[in-house]
Amino acid sequence: MNVYTTDKIRNVVLLGHGGCGKTSLVEAMAYLSGMTTRMGKVADGNTISDYDKEEIKRQFSINTSVVPIIWEDTKINILDAPGYFDFIGEVEEAVSAADAAIIVVSGKAGIEAGTKKAWEICEKHKLPRMVFVTDMDIDEASYRQVVEQLQELYGKRIAPFHLPIREGGQFVGYVNVLQQRAKRWTDKGDVEKTDIPEYSKANLEICREALMEAVAETSEEFMDRYFAGEEFSEDEIRQALRVNVADGSIVPVLMGSNILARGQYTLLVDIVKYLPSPEKRKCAGIHAKTNEVYEADYDFAKPKSAYVFKTIVDPFIGKYSLIKVNSGVLKTDDVLFNFHKDAEEKIGKLYVLKGNKTEEVKELHAGDIGALAKLSVTTTTDSLSVKSSPVLYIRTVISMPYTAMRYQAKNKGDEDKISQALQKLTMEDLTLKTVNDSENGQTLLYGIGDQHLEVTASKLLNKYKIEIELSKPKIAFRETIRKKADVEYKYKKQSGGHGQYGHVKMTFEPYGELGEAYVFEQTVVGGAVPKNYFPAVEKGIQEAVLKGPLAAYPVVGVKAVLYDGSYHPVDSSEMAFKTAARQAFKKGFMEASPVLLEPISSLKVVVPDAYTGDVMGDLNKRRGRVLGMNPVEGGKQEIVADIPTMELFGYNTDLRSMTGGTGEFSYEFVRYEQAPSDIQEREVAERASKLDSGE
Repeated sequence: MNVYTTDKIRNVVLLGHGGCGKTSLVEAMAYLSGMTTRMGKVADGNTISDYDKEEIKRQFSINTSVVPIIWEDTKINILDAPGYFDFIGEVEEAVSAADAAIIVVSGKAGIEAGTKKAWEICEKHKLPRMVFVTDMDIDEASYRQVVEQLQELYGKRIAPFHLPIREGGQFVGYVNVLQQRAKRWTDKGDVEKTDIPEYSKANLEICREALMEAVAETSEEFMDRYFAGEEFSEDEIRQALRVNVADGSIVPVLMGSNILARGQYTLLVDIVKYLPSPEKRKCAGIHAKTNEVYEADYDFAKPKSAYVFKTIVDPFIGKYSLIKVNSGVLKTDDVLFNFHKDAEEKIGKLYVLKGNKTEEVKELHAGDIGALAKLSVTTTTDSLSVKSSPVLYIRTVISMPYTAMRYQAKNKGDEDKISQALQKLTMEDLTLKTVNDSENGQTLLYGIGDQHLEVTASKLLNKYKIEIELSKPKIAFRETIRKKADVEYKYKKQSGGHGQYGHVKMTFEPYGELGEAYVFEQTVVGGAVPKNYFPAVEKGIQEAVLKGPLAAYPVVGVKAVLYDGSYHPVDSSEMAFKTAARQAFKKGFMEASPVLLEPISSLKVVVPDAYTGDVMGDLNKRRGRVLGMNPVEGGKQEIVADIPTMELFGYNTDLRSMTGGTGEFSYEFVRYEQAPSDIQEREVAERASKLDSGE
């Protein structure tokens, strides 16, 4: 592939609701640009960007893929990001490398939850954007309705560039709103001028007015002229669009059919014309030696630096670190310094990715996107620079995973293989996390949602040939007591020779601090139990609190006092006193009104105003206590509640269905509280049945 300078590069992320047509849009652009000779189909599993086996099987994008489209003398790096919310981490990585976005909307489905989410992401990252309406070949698709919905939501920034022309239910051409001219596709695939249909004239007037209003909003001079009834010239409109599309104050709306490859030609032309090259965007880090701000700004003349925005780990093709060059020009065999890891990396060959295919390049200029193979220590969100001028770029904030499932190897002996494979998957996917919960004898897999975890299990099977079973996680209950008990236990064994003898009298009572398992004290007088056996008594308590007598959960908040006992000069031993203390604990604990404690989490749920009632009603059903509501940006509310952690299982799926996919939540453990009697009874009964079955 040729080398492209910064001004001839566009980095564009495709965003939108799952199934809106992002991947098929890439196919149409690749076909029109001559990159492919025929268009692949998602249904056939032969598209450039959905190449993963899981994506082919499920027929939707799971990973972000990079597809460089060469349009005349410009390289457009298309980042095709997934639309389903479970793969938000991939979207966040793609956005961190993009300089602009295209929000894809299905003309048939209209504005969906994923459309609004895409807009929010663009606002957050200050990304210039265009909207591309797909499915215009479908008769029920309504471009006008999409434009109206967008204007309702986002106001006068929305500027429709085109109108569809339909004849006999067929999508045959378009009206250019700016030029007020119509064009029709020929059988050869190019366009010819045609008359504007009568039925389009009223819509053209509405769209033209919307476009002029958007242009007028860009300056006071234009606003005055607009209100004075003056017309803007085509050059003035184009100039205003160039400036204001690039800064996000005007959002063009285009349309087409991906299946027919119609409308993508004008989209590609407008990407080059209106969306900014990296040199028009700001980019700054911190100079690690001086602690001063380092303004890289995609300047090819500054020292080399790059940011790793994504990692691909494949058992067949190896590890690739996807980078965006933030300054300078990277060349083959450069040596770069990773300040985070205090290590130098020899980058060897430079690659450009085209879906799952790699192509070598000699150089990557500032602002370009490429890939480095087999970096030894560098991981996603690391910065690379020259050692004499080390730079650190702000790490991309990746969503925290809150949906957990317990996982176990289906075949014994696969545990090590699973651990190694998951290590690779978590390197690739920062929203995937494994936790070893030794206390409850389980390993947990955390992801963004149930579908995310299901896909992960499927990847382990297909890529690494290992199978895991996912199940509901065990909840980390605790046991404690509410009353005081006074008990005595004598451990005595005589077997002809040397025997065992340990005798303790102890009290057990609640100790206010639930953060500690137990406190041990002794008030023995007169040497009834010799001092050298005190540590053995405490050891017995220490062992007993690991699995409580009630339901085998760890014990917290117990004060144990050894106040009396007796010993045998020959038969007493440390083991005998340890055993006596352990048995005394079991007896005393069950006599001291034992209770089960359940973990309580502090939950924050962010939802649009319209859903607050439904969400709070659902939280009440889950035994949640709503503590308050705080208004947040974008007409949303943050609901704060305390909720038993066990009630959060499956919450992700329920919240999405309740809020049409717009709700988000986060939680953290805050304390333990006494569990209701029905839950305690159930856990105790489960424990008893396990003992009966010999587990």
